[in-house]
Amino acid sequence: MKGFATLAAIAALAAKASAHYVWPQLIVNGANTTSWQYVRQSNNWQDLNPLTDVSSVDVRCYDSEESGTSSTMSVAAGSTVGFTVSGNPANLYHPGVLNVYMAKAPDGTDVADWDGSGNVWFKVYQISAVTDGGSTITFPATGMPEVTFPIPSETPSGQYLIRIEHIALHVASSFGGAQFYIACGQVEVTGGGSGTPGPLVQFPGEYTGNEPGILLDIYYPIPATYTQPGPAVWPAA
Repeated sequence: MKGFATLAAIAALAAKASAHYVWPQLIVNGANTTSWQYVRQSNNWQDLNPLTDVSSVDVRCYDSEESGTSSTMSVAAGSTVGFTVSGNPANLYHPGVLNVYMAKAPDGTDVADWDGSGNVWFKVYQISAVTDGGSTITFPATGMPEVTFPIPSETPSGQYLIRIEHIALHVASSFGGAQFYIACGQVEVTGGGSGTPGPLVQFPGEYTGNEPGILLDIYYPIPATYTQPGPAVWPAA
């Protein structure tokens, strides 16, 4: 078993510089929009390289090197949105987990001009790992060419950033090994509810890189349990 795990780890290292990806298109009610039209162009839009430093301001939207010319898409509270994956291959190739956060721009501020700073982010969706006590660990997000999820109907109306992250864990056994594939879309939620999103967190700040769901060896010994990084999903099921 250990020999198999060693081979898996070697294969993962070989894949470290390949099979990277970005999130270029916002999906609204089943329709793909133009690449980078409503998604902020990420620093890795050409080289596809992930972020590994969770203390960097780029853990927020990974867009510090870009011009920020994206538009804002109107979406109804309760509707389904998502992001497409582009890369080689064009899917979430690496084993890992997924989180989706939203953050409301301050009243009177155009979300296109806002950097998403402060304790403003709340989680609305996640795809975690599945374990069975130490025999196997599986990652349901692996291989997905796109990810869709609902805007909670309780979300108040206003302009928001939607931040998606896939945390690839194939080389996460040492600090800084986890790979973060991040993008932020810009939306205006209409017909919103009166909910109070939370808990609220900030980026950078929410992750240290030492969390058990970020710093772990998924090959040997196989984790008996898995703890999803970040706060609980809002609203609670």
